[in-house]
Amino acid sequence: MKNSILILISCALFSLSTAASAQEQSVPFPDGYRNWLHAKSMLIQPGHALENPFQGIHHIYANALAEAGLKTGKYEDGAVLVFDLLNYQEKDKSIHEGERKLVGVMHKDSKKHAATGGWGFEGFSGDSKTERLVKDGGASCFACHTSEKDKDYVFSEYRK
Repeated sequence: MKNSILILISCALFSLSTAASAQEQSVPFPDGYRNWLHAKSMLIQPGHALENPFQGIHHIYANALAEAGLKTGKYEDGAVLVFDLLNYQEKDKSIHEGERKLVGVMHKDSKKHAATGGWGFEGFSGDSKTERLVKDGGASCFACHTSEKDKDYVFSEYRK
């Protein structure tokens, strides 16, 4: 009985430490991002190579550190870029925002995310601040971003 209790306590402590470690590695939801620099917008339509899963209206936001990085090409730890992806509707020869598909986040932390160029990647489903979409530690996101190695893995550029 005593050994069973010790095993249960050990398992519980291991689970808590594993959860804490995963939380330390995770990219947080970027509260208030729509008040940051709006770096650019674009629309991906059917037929584009990234249609699945990125068809829609893209708004890119940058916190102050990411804004400096957009201007210099060098991003400090703490820089955060947000990719706000929305469905769209066409009506009367105009395009309107629809429901949010996801909020994608790049968070610079050279130590925590060394395996992915110093960037942590996450996607939050729809309007959720907790439902995470990235299941591989950001490896698939980073694989696409490697083409932008010369720009510290960032696709967006500062628009004057």
